[in-house]
Amino acid sequence: MLYFMAGLKKIDLEWLEGHSMGDWGDHWIFDPFRFFLTTDQIDYLVIHWFGFLLDLTVGFWLLNNATRPYAMLFCGAFHLMNSQMFSIGMFPYVCLLTMCIFCDDDWPVKLWNVLILKNIQDREVYKRSVICGRKAEGSKLKQPEVELTTKKRFVVISLILHCFIQCFLPYSHFITKGYNNWTNGLYGYSWDMMVHSWNSALVVIKVVDNDNGKEYFINPDAWTKNERWSKHADMCVQYARCLRNNLLGMDSNDGKIQVEDSQTSTIKISNNMSVYIDVWCSLNGRFQQRMFDPHYDLLKANWSPFQPVEWLLPLLTESGEFRDNLKKVRGDVYTWSNYSDVLFIADFPGMHLENYLSTELRNVTLTILDGDVIYEVDETDSKQSRALRLSKDSSYEITTGVFHRVHTIGMKPSLYMYTYINQTREMLDSQAM
Repeated sequence: MLYFMAGLKKIDLEWLEGHSMGDWGDHWIFDPFRFFLTTDQIDYLVIHWFGFLLDLTVGFWLLNNATRPYAMLFCGAFHLMNSQMFSIGMFPYVCLLTMCIFCDDDWPVKLWNVLILKNIQDREVYKRSVICGRKAEGSKLKQPEVELTTKKRFVVISLILHCFIQCFLPYSHFITKGYNNWTNGLYGYSWDMMVHSWNSALVVIKVVDNDNGKEYFINPDAWTKNERWSKHADMCVQYARCLRNNLLGMDSNDGKIQVEDSQTSTIKISNNMSVYIDVWCSLNGRFQQRMFDPHYDLLKANWSPFQPVEWLLPLLTESGEFRDNLKKVRGDVYTWSNYSDVLFIADFPGMHLENYLSTELRNVTLTILDGDVIYEVDETDSKQSRALRLSKDSSYEITTGVFHRVHTIGMKPSLYMYTYINQTREMLDSQAM
């Protein structure tokens, strides 16, 4: 069940088309394959397709006496490779040990006898004595009849029920809708391990004082050191409530929460607050896009385990069509310089991305791949801003050191990319030389 259910879950176009685990072919564990396969071929054939076929069939090979030794060799190598590629604790080592379940129940005795009977003659004598002993024992004793007791019936029913639950939970997401986002929720029971990979670009947490309309931005690492919560709606609700409680727990005066800002001056936030979250992430190599509605107050979230998440934004399937081209574009950008990079963005009509690019970046260019946008930048010498409309296949050089906004207009999502060179890294490397 462990292997077969994982194989069934990999019957997914995201996995079978090779999008789930990109760039793992560079890992040192695949060095032997590099003699006859490229990195892309390792990603697609070895990681995705061999992993899929192994999970789907290895359980049956392990059950067969003739194929078990070969299956254990491949299965053991699979778990050892996983132990080196991923930080998943004891899981691969437990799987290595449980492979013994597929062997005959007397395998420890057989192994012990092989180890202590070191020469062939002793082994042959031992085999003949065992065979003769079994024949003699079989001629004297009758096989006892097995009595079906209530306890045995209970054990069998319990095992069958346990197996049914384990088969049902991975497909129970039509019930637990509140845990679903772009992928099926209740992750620990979904068996979607490694089928979906996430790459977060930005998490913005905004607290609004509703008494005076002032906005404050919270560091996502202030009270937690990982961003897993930001991919799950139920955890986002918990985070917002914990954030409010933590702010309320700070020194207060007359219902006001005192917070130190970056200039060490005291600012006061009232208890009448709202918490908004803007999560930008990429699923399986797509464009970076918003996951949740950034205008939804999580402190007033209408969340239920049995209802769809109402502030979840849909996955932009348009960006999936570009994924093969993204690899080519990324490869071209990397040839410009050792310090060149690219960031792909997708956004919804009527929304905008506010961005600040550090002056350590140079040659920053905004290129529109699809849709229409308005590029707006704040003038450094005045309080005014200037705007420019950009359409598909148009590019514009971005001013660094100031805030700019990219507004998505029209009826369809916008797809665009930033290309840039990190001159700080370039300078540090040149000094090191």
